Amino acid sequence: MKNSVIENENIEIGLLLEAIYLKYGYDFRNYSKAHIKRRVRHRLSMSGLSSISKMQEMVIYDEDFFKQLLMDFSINVTEMFRDPMFYSSIRENIIPILRTYPFIKIWHAGCSSAEEVYSMAIMLKEEGLLERTQIYATDINENVLQAGKEGIYSSKSMKKHFQNYKRAGGTCDFSKYYTEKYDLIMIDKSLKKKILFAQHNLVTDSVFAEVNMVVCRNVLIYFDKELQNRVVSLFSESLVRGGYLCLGSKESIKYSCSEDKFEAVDAENRIYKKIL
Repeated sequence: MKNSVIENENIEIGLLLEAIYLKYGYDFRNYSKAHIKRRVRHRLSMSGLSSISKMQEMVIYDEDFFKQLLMDFSINVTEMFRDPMFYSSIRENIIPILRTYPFIKIWHAGCSSAEEVYSMAIMLKEEGLLERTQIYATDINENVLQAGKEGIYSSKSMKKHFQNYKRAGGTCDFSKYYTEKYDLIMIDKSLKKKILFAQHNLVTDSVFAEVNMVVCRNVLIYFDKELQNRVVSLFSESLVRGGYLCLGSKESIKYSCSEDKFEAVDAENRIYKKIL
C-alpha cells in the first residue's frame, strides 16, 4: 500500500510539472525530485487543497497560485559574502588576472535577491575594477530579481554580512556601501550602476552572454544529473577561453560531460578555469 501511495504521488507531481511547462513554459521536470516533492508538499499543506491533482487544476486556471508555487520552487537562500573563503580565493586567484583585461564581463546566474551580486561588486570596487566591469545578474524568478534590483534588505542581517565581509578580506568601512533607515539598509547606487538585472531560465534559455566569469552558486544541487550536464555545458559555451566558472561548495563539474574543458583553480572552493 505504501509503495502505491508513493507511486501515485510521483505520477501526480509529474503531471503537475508537465502542466506548468505546457501552460507557462517553466521547466522543472529535471529538478531534483526530492526538492520538488518537498516544495509541493509544503504548498499543499499551506493551501489546504486535498490533493496534488487539485493543485494541478489551480496551476492551470489561477496564475496567482502558480506564482506562489514558482516562489516555492525557486532557491532563494543567500547572504552577502556567503562562504567568505570563496571570495578570498577570487581575490587571490582571479582578480590578478582580471586586472590585465581592459573590460570584464561577469554573469551571476541564479542570483536570487542579489546579496552575492552586490558582494562581488563591493570586492571589484575595492580592487579598482568595478568601473570597467559589467555584471549580469539573472534569475528565473521575477519577484526576487526585482528585490535584488531595489537592493533593500533587513538590517537584522548586517552583523552576519559584516562578519562575512571581514573574513573575505574586506578592509574598508563596510557601512559606506549602504545607507540605513529604520530597520532597512539600501545598497549604494555606485554599486548598482554596473549591474544589469534580467530574467533568464537556465533550463530552457540559451547562452546569455560571452563572459569572463560565471558565478552560479548552490543552484546545480537542485537539478538532476542530466540537467546539471546541460547547464554546465551552457556555462562553458558562455565563457571565453581562460574564463572562470565558480560554483557552490557542494557542487562540482567532476563527471560532467564538460569536465575536460576545465581545470581546477581552487578545487576546495569549486573555482574552475576554461581551457578548451
